[in-house]
Amino acid sequence: MKIEDKPWGGRFSESTDREVENFTASVHYDRRLYRYDIEGSVAHARMLAKQGIISQQEARAIRSGLGKILADIEAGNFAFQAGDEDIHMAVEKALIARIGEAGGKLHTGRSRNDQIALDIRLYLRAEISRVVGLLKSLKAGFIELAKKEMGAVMPGYTHMQKAQPVLLSHYLLAFREMFDRDEARMLDCLKRVNVMPLGAAALAGTGLPIDRDYVARLLKFPAVTENSIDTVSDRDFVAEFIFAASLIMMHMSRFCEDLVLWSSGEFGYVEIADAFTTGSSIMPQKKNPDVAELIRGKTGRVYGNLVALLTILKGLPMTYNRDLQEDKEPLFDTVDTVAACLGILAAMVGRLTFNRNRMEAEAGGGFATATDVAEYLVMKGVPFREAHGIVGRLVAFCIQNGKELTGLTLKEFRNFDKGFEKDLFLSLTARQSVNARKSVGGTAEETVRKRIAEIERW
Repeated sequence: MKIEDKPWGGRFSESTDREVENFTASVHYDRRLYRYDIEGSVAHARMLAKQGIISQQEARAIRSGLGKILADIEAGNFAFQAGDEDIHMAVEKALIARIGEAGGKLHTGRSRNDQIALDIRLYLRAEISRVVGLLKSLKAGFIELAKKEMGAVMPGYTHMQKAQPVLLSHYLLAFREMFDRDEARMLDCLKRVNVMPLGAAALAGTGLPIDRDYVARLLKFPAVTENSIDTVSDRDFVAEFIFAASLIMMHMSRFCEDLVLWSSGEFGYVEIADAFTTGSSIMPQKKNPDVAELIRGKTGRVYGNLVALLTILKGLPMTYNRDLQEDKEPLFDTVDTVAACLGILAAMVGRLTFNRNRMEAEAGGGFATATDVAEYLVMKGVPFREAHGIVGRLVAFCIQNGKELTGLTLKEFRNFDKGFEKDLFLSLTARQSVNARKSVGGTAEETVRKRIAEIERW
């Protein structure tokens, strides 16, 4: 590109090296911001005309030209040119070519620094709304699955060892709670995204009589930024979004890890529908949980995007630096990744089949009701630490004699403590253990049903 074609060419006497142009260009990925770039430019032109900085006739020509460029891009008829540095200059150059001198007035009172801040905020505002919608669908899927599997008992684990029996529905609602927090974080992040930056210009604002509040109203921003220096250097909202997305990915990954384990022959708790699995190129019998594994793997990718952005930001002097061009690829990749994972997981959740009999049989093993026996003694007046020791010795006795707690006689129990009575046997099965836990947030069926009813009322 000739030096006179550059928006900043007046200062320079030598054309930019072609390799430098290729190295510094971002239009190959930031072109996805075209809709928001044009939306912001239309609002800016309307404000310039309202303030008498350009004529109404010029503003109409700008808006008309931008509308045609938007239509061409969306129809696939817009030709990005060699030398287009970024989406802003590609649009502006095309506008000037179409409407002439009036197009050159569009950039009055703004800089690419505040222009890109606006584009990203408009883009992210829309994408957060999409992610929240996907989260709502996923949460609804977990609620429906919890209702469908009500009554199914499974082993609860700590340290990957059987701990206590729980309802499968209670387990599923745990992830619903995680995704509920994710939605709240996204909506809270939106408050900081939804602030209008245009008018900060390069870093100091502008001496022209612009009306930032008017642009904010046109673009449906509830507030404008208050410090021009901060405005052009701020990418906190991008980092915050990627952090919130990282937590969404982590929550999905934890569920997928359980699916991978539970679908193995060693567990046999769940069957993932064939539509969400793949086979082996060499082993005919294989059914691999590839979707779950990929979600688990893509979580690291999003974490990497967060670390990349934080590393970019950590040493930047004020205000704008070209390093900030590197914020978009991590952001775009995060948006694409988290949206794709949310969509595919919601579809997969609706196609899971649980082996209730296997899960309940496993829930009763491993002395999973030992805590219930200790709590039985507590209700008889035995201090918990003493009860803990009594039951620990009971478990050791069972291990030495190849027995389960449910296989012991009352006489054998009483050999360890005389407080044991016949009513003890109401606490020994996995299902009895589950339904005893009626405290708020507990796993008893009546408590879980109540929680589902509360969620559905909300």
